[in-house]
Amino acid sequence: MRTAFFIKLFTAILISHYGNILAAADAEGILNRMGDVLFACEDQKSVVVIILADRDGNQRRREAQVWQKGTDKHLFRFTAPASEAGIALLSLPDDILYLYMPAYGRERRIASHMKSQSFAGTDLSYEDLEIHKYTEDFSAKLIETTLSHYVLELTPEQGVRSDYSRIVAYVNTDHYYPEIMKTYDRRGQEYKVIEYVFDNKDNYWFAREIHIANLKRDHSTQMIFQETEFDTGIPDEVFSIRNLTRN
Repeated sequence: MRTAFFIKLFTAILISHYGNILAAADAEGILNRMGDVLFACEDQKSVVVIILADRDGNQRRREAQVWQKGTDKHLFRFTAPASEAGIALLSLPDDILYLYMPAYGRERRIASHMKSQSFAGTDLSYEDLEIHKYTEDFSAKLIETTLSHYVLELTPEQGVRSDYSRIVAYVNTDHYYPEIMKTYDRRGQEYKVIEYVFDNKDNYWFAREIHIANLKRDHSTQMIFQETEFDTGIPDEVFSIRNLTRN
């Protein structure tokens, strides 16, 4: 009887251990598939309409252009209103970020400890704009599977500095794009809820709209992507300091 008990106990431990390994492998696989969807094209450019809304319902409208190449080159430049036209952010490999403010006439590198700050009054932080970080700097745990979503808990890898202690991502089970991301601050409090509306063009899935609700500020940012084009051969020179600071 004692032998049978230990065999059952050992079997249960093995099942639990390898079940956890399998779940972790599945979670990392889902996260990698999500990355494959987000970065399937060689390059992408869009015109973006940005609508900011405060707790009283007051709205401000901005417009911008966005260029992306691969997983680690990204340029975001405001084009309207005139008072903010030219403000731009350049993201480069190795977590390098540069901000350009026309009023100062020169670029400024964003230090790691400043990446949690809001970018130009939106509900996007500098970290949020480094979109590759989810798949490169976070580990994944599968916490639930439904008919429509894989629910992943993402936590920063050891040594990674992030404004988020964790992110709960709802990944579409058919196409592997993220539909909802709930972010939590370093104290574990829910911080932002980011919702994505995806569309398909030229066999690529892309975010047609992004809605960011900042629960701390009671503020929201809506981004509507227009005139999106893929694989146009954007030259590397677009992602340069010289281009960042052009008027």
